[in-house]
Amino acid sequence: MIAALRARMAAELAEANLHFAWRVAKRELRGGLAGFRIFLACLALGVAGIAAVGSITAAIQAGLAAEGRTILGGDASITLTYRRASAEERDWMAAQGVVSEVADLRSMIGTVVEGGPPDRALAQVKGVDGAYPLYGAAELESGRALQDAIAENAANDGRWGLVAERALVERLGAQVGDPVSLGTGTFTLTGVIAVEPDAAAGGMALGPRAIVASNGLAAAGLLGEGTLYETLYRIRLDPSASLDAIERDYAERFPEAGGRWRDRDNAAPGIARFVQRIGAFLVLVGLAALVIGGVGVGAAVRGYLTRKVPVIASLRTLGAPAGTVFAAYLMQVGVIALFGIVIGLALGGGGIALLGPWIAEQLPVPARFALYPAPLVIAGLYGLLTAALFALWPLSWLREVRPAELFRLSAGGQGGGFRLPRLRMTLFLIGLSVAFGLIVAALSGAAKLALSVMAGIGAALVLLRAVGWLAARGAARLARGPLGRKRPVLRLALGAIGAPGGGAVDITMALGLGLGVLAAIGQVDNTMQRLITNQLPAGAPAFFLVDIQPDQLDPVQARLAEIGGVESIETAPMLRGVITELEGIPAREAEIDPGAAWVLRGDRGVTYSTEPPEGAVLTAGEWWPEDYDGPPLVSFIDEEGRQLGLEPGDAITVSILGRPITATIANLREVEWQGLGINFIMVMSPNALQGAPHTHIATVYADTAAEGPILRALGTEFLNVTAVGIREQIERVSGALGDLGAATRWGALAVLLTGLAVLIGAAGTAAERQVSEAAVLKVLGAERKTILASLALRAALLGAGAGVVALLWGTVAAWGVAEFVLDAEFAPAPGQALAIILGGAVLNLGAGLAFAARPLRLRPAGVLRVQAG
Repeated sequence: MIAALRARMAAELAEANLHFAWRVAKRELRGGLAGFRIFLACLALGVAGIAAVGSITAAIQAGLAAEGRTILGGDASITLTYRRASAEERDWMAAQGVVSEVADLRSMIGTVVEGGPPDRALAQVKGVDGAYPLYGAAELESGRALQDAIAENAANDGRWGLVAERALVERLGAQVGDPVSLGTGTFTLTGVIAVEPDAAAGGMALGPRAIVASNGLAAAGLLGEGTLYETLYRIRLDPSASLDAIERDYAERFPEAGGRWRDRDNAAPGIARFVQRIGAFLVLVGLAALVIGGVGVGAAVRGYLTRKVPVIASLRTLGAPAGTVFAAYLMQVGVIALFGIVIGLALGGGGIALLGPWIAEQLPVPARFALYPAPLVIAGLYGLLTAALFALWPLSWLREVRPAELFRLSAGGQGGGFRLPRLRMTLFLIGLSVAFGLIVAALSGAAKLALSVMAGIGAALVLLRAVGWLAARGAARLARGPLGRKRPVLRLALGAIGAPGGGAVDITMALGLGLGVLAAIGQVDNTMQRLITNQLPAGAPAFFLVDIQPDQLDPVQARLAEIGGVESIETAPMLRGVITELEGIPAREAEIDPGAAWVLRGDRGVTYSTEPPEGAVLTAGEWWPEDYDGPPLVSFIDEEGRQLGLEPGDAITVSILGRPITATIANLREVEWQGLGINFIMVMSPNALQGAPHTHIATVYADTAAEGPILRALGTEFLNVTAVGIREQIERVSGALGDLGAATRWGALAVLLTGLAVLIGAAGTAAERQVSEAAVLKVLGAERKTILASLALRAALLGAGAGVVALLWGTVAAWGVAEFVLDAEFAPAPGQALAIILGGAVLNLGAGLAFAARPLRLRPAGVLRVQAG
């Protein structure tokens, strides 16, 4: 009975205390948002960035899903390598619905010039049948119907028609009506492609697109045995058909066919993966901005509580429990945090929705912009967790500070101040931080990357806080030493940095994290560009030649050897196959490391050889004898092989030309891809591929001056051979990396803007102390220029110091990415390093001087009179 009564009284007292706390919070909120503007700005900026990136990602994903049929070209698609469907396969497809057959390959297209060498360019060629496209519409700039434009036309000497993208037409210098060569045939250029409905499904092309009729492509000798092409069968299904059931039926009926299934729900997996990954990365960059904003949140709460010390002291003296006072200010901060989060969601989600039509026009993929709840909920959750992490630390001081200490502080005395929270609160904050990181990892879609980034941000925060603390202590000591005594301006600046409330910790954390992220992203971008433009071309070939028929191999080598500037030619037989089983387990069901999933996603290059590739290093197993004639053996690349769970003695099944070949892993070997020489994931023993029709590939090492003669020789004597220019492809990749780098730099700019907001808040807080300092200095005879110089030097020293720390940790982070992610030699950017340090000094100097006018303007007597009470 007594225990129940005590429990009831305790509950009523707790309810009364919470009611009282809410009344205090409401009263404080009526005073406006003075002191919380930076709090709101930091939180709103971080939440807005995350919401914006998430909204754009969701819009693209929704666009891909809504346009899945059009992008794919059908409800379902089956891709075969090097062959067309058998009669049985084609009958099965026809039983499912309307079928369209499309052939896709790379080839050279050239002009037809009487008495002179042709201009030739690499193109991605699509051969289509009369049913193409099943969904959407292909449009030409002239408005002419596609099927009419590519049909065999008696008016043009019976030639087939060919339409091409504008970039290819301009590269050839051709005009509509001109004859062009493709393979061994001559076509008429009949139009320029304006819209290709299924363009996004093809992934990254090595050249501009050209479309011809499949029969014309076959007549040009480009669909023969061994030629490198893919056949895509698009199927328009009945609306009631089950995609899963049809996919299972296909897999059961043709388990060894090597066909790759795709349907409208996964129409462009490459684009979807890229969008998801870049979106996840940019969200993580946004989280860095939000964490910097958290520094501003913590500083704003500390500054606000400092100004409220007299009120807090009065409440505690009148009997308000520490927990009630804590609850009152926690409620107030919580309401303001929710307000900032709502502003951020409105800016990020609402702004993107309003700008959606304009953004959609800039994107190369379909997007449907609207207010998507999921990214807004995630951004709001991140904002709430950040506000809690950084606000609870200073708020916990209210539970620990004594009333007597509060009165000493309110009277301008020393002592107390903000300190580390008690063990219980410390453990709670650590747990909340860990939970935050796990939530980010679970929601990001890239758990390892998210955990690495969150751990890096946490480590950077601890490092920067420690450096800020050491900087304050070191500055205070230097100010009292010989260096400070001989230089009054420097002494004033160092003394201000080392004084309590000098802002060294907040400024170092805000600028150091913002500039560090910028430094890391910039140096990773520089490393990637160097990897593409400088390191790869060193010793790389000038051309890859594909589709060399066996009887052409010797003549091609002999002809190219006659051209001046050609240094060497390497060749290898070339087939492509799809890995269908690993140790008897279907590849799609095998448990593998996600890092090697790309090996199983499509068809991969396969060759055969009696000897190990030049420079190959065996890491496990042995090579087969030169006269080996036993069961099929295969050599697999080491890293991906281990990620697939393979080791010597294991079996894999590869479908090549529809024929399943089960081979035993004989060895694992290291492959150096950077040199761009001939490398294969799988090298089989020659007897495994005996009798299989195939072509050869070659790498041609030559100087720049020989590239033109090589193309002309191939264009006049070996029309079916396709030359892929390495320098041109490097430029395409470099351009793509430049676009990606631009996106990440915009993200880094958001981080820097948030850091600048924190910086302004810290400068504003420091300005309150500078009013008193300036008044005392004026009374002691200091000139305005001396005071201004000390303020400027203080800001410049803090900013430059933060820049140095940012450069150091940003460089270490960039080195880690280059070493462990890109597997490339780290390429630092010295010019950027200097810009980071100068940028830190200039930004902090600008913020400091912006608040210097008031301390210099006020008269000492008025300031001191107010402080004296």
